[in-house]
Amino acid sequence: MEFLFLGPLVVRSGDSEVTISAPRQRVVLTTLLLSPNKVVPVDRIAKLVWDNPLPPSAAATVRTYVMRLRQVLGKAGAERIVTRAPGYLLRAEEDETDLGRFHAHRRAAKRLAERDDLPGAVAELDQGLGLWRNDPFLDVPSPRLRDSEGVHLRELRLQALGWRVDMQLFLGRHAELLPELRQIVAEQPFNEAFVGRLMLALARAGQQPEALELYRRTRADLIAEFGMEPGNDLREIQGRILRTEAKSPASVAVWGGPAHPVRDERAGSEEEVEVEVETLLPAQLPPAVHDFTGRAPETRELAALLTSPASPALVAVITGGPGVGKTSLLLRAAHAARADFPDGQLYTSLEDDHGRPSDPADVAGRFLVGLGVPEHAVPSRGTDRLATYRSVIARRRVLVVLDDVTSGSQVGPLMPGSGDSRVLVSSRSHLVDVDWSRTIQLAALDDDESLGLLAGIIGREQTDAAPEAVRWIVHACSGLPLALRVAGLRVAHRTHRKLDALARRLADPRRILDELQFGELVVRTALDRAYDDLAAQGRNGTDLRLTLRRLGMIPPRCIRPPTVGALLECSPEQAEELLDDLVDAHLLRAEDGGCYQMPWLIWVHAQERMYREELSGYYVAAVERLARYRRSSPEGNCHSCRTQRWIAEALARAEHRT
Repeated sequence: MEFLFLGPLVVRSGDSEVTISAPRQRVVLTTLLLSPNKVVPVDRIAKLVWDNPLPPSAAATVRTYVMRLRQVLGKAGAERIVTRAPGYLLRAEEDETDLGRFHAHRRAAKRLAERDDLPGAVAELDQGLGLWRNDPFLDVPSPRLRDSEGVHLRELRLQALGWRVDMQLFLGRHAELLPELRQIVAEQPFNEAFVGRLMLALARAGQQPEALELYRRTRADLIAEFGMEPGNDLREIQGRILRTEAKSPASVAVWGGPAHPVRDERAGSEEEVEVEVETLLPAQLPPAVHDFTGRAPETRELAALLTSPASPALVAVITGGPGVGKTSLLLRAAHAARADFPDGQLYTSLEDDHGRPSDPADVAGRFLVGLGVPEHAVPSRGTDRLATYRSVIARRRVLVVLDDVTSGSQVGPLMPGSGDSRVLVSSRSHLVDVDWSRTIQLAALDDDESLGLLAGIIGREQTDAAPEAVRWIVHACSGLPLALRVAGLRVAHRTHRKLDALARRLADPRRILDELQFGELVVRTALDRAYDDLAAQGRNGTDLRLTLRRLGMIPPRCIRPPTVGALLECSPEQAEELLDDLVDAHLLRAEDGGCYQMPWLIWVHAQERMYREELSGYYVAAVERLARYRRSSPEGNCHSCRTQRWIAEALARAEHRT
């Protein structure tokens, strides 16, 4: 089969064309084709099929669309769409899609250019660009798809086109390029890269006055529209034309690397064009933590995502539960990658001190000032500010670091539309709607890593002298670096405090959160924010915060859906959905055998919120339902002694509260 979507969507099977008339089936197919041989989650498909808000039955409707799409594609096509949790996968070879063939021609052109075969590279790019029939997904009714994936694909086409033009300029094909370049600049008058190429082609074709007039008009338009001067590259081209030095360049940029030197036989030399760098380079990264421990695999993966030319990701997302060390890893990875981003590093938190999300347009304004744009020249309108930010960053290789992101809608506007910049993100949420991203999920530290972090703060001698106390401290801190760091700092700064005394305090659920605070490091605050992030309504209408609070009423080990159903007055199936939502929020762990486990610190916090927010009558009723369930159900007796003791203690606490 053949799938074409660089223009209207076309599906061919053998010599015949398959008609997919249903608009939303076209959206589903296009979404799967954009990630061939990879699982696309149902949630992502749904967000591209519908604008917000999603209908309650979105997941079930997507399954129906996939079923009908399989029927339309026939037997050969239906077998290609595979159901694989948490969504679907479409099997397709690279040469079966026009986008796959386009990428193949790009790679072939790069190899030829690296061997100095520029005519061959131009021919490969001509073939690749010839696959574009129009804007991608022209007849696919998904504005979100066109605004995200479509923008990226058009940028890829422009990159290929720009590379081909550069090689043709080097080969002396100036006159034949003029009509094409005039059309591109007419459509994109603020694309300085193509304005510069047209200026060079005009100058080399003997039309220097027209080239200089084009620069004058472009400069005037940039100042009038954005309040900014042309970039360094365009100013340098103007200077070369004024000095009558607009000869062919001595190098051709190759994707995925620096300028590739090409021998200029006429000059008899081999040199590279130097790119002038702005004098103001932002270096906004806060200092990294000095006692960083563990995370070696995650650190290596982030380094590859940020610095490898072969990485397909523009955005690297670090996600995980409260206090798990997302910001620490974020800053460590950002500092390690600084040398690969010579134009600087931008940093901000997208959440204020009160947990309110920041507006991306406000962030873009601060970033523009950091990038050297005068404050009076920063546009007042948010959309203009974001457009100017993307224009400035497209000419640089900058690392954009966004901490405490609350949703994907904050990241999209701050992503580079083109160029070599990268974005590094930390978030408590799964950002499934961020395109061209790769997610790294942090788990809690294991016991050895936790011990290493604690020993790094208070010294190995102290930890070796009190192994039992250290073992309990590690357990009580649930492998959370924030909690371990606070515990270590309390001991390190209070020399009279012994480890066994701290272990006793942390063993008391009523005191542990009061103990785990030191200066501005407060574990309760991190847990409160994760709690506040929970949706007021889960998938079946039950409040997720209520669900978490009620889990504080039962043992945190081996939580089973039927038990939770008894607490919440819902079916085991509905309870399982709620528990899965809490797993997605990094507040539970799914274990083998259908059990869920809650880390000790999160369970203590859930119990604290329960006592604070639950009315005593509701609490007693919930405990009594749990007791009845335990007596009537074999499932309820799976941990009879422990559960019976827990229920008795819970009832005693409830009676005390009333």
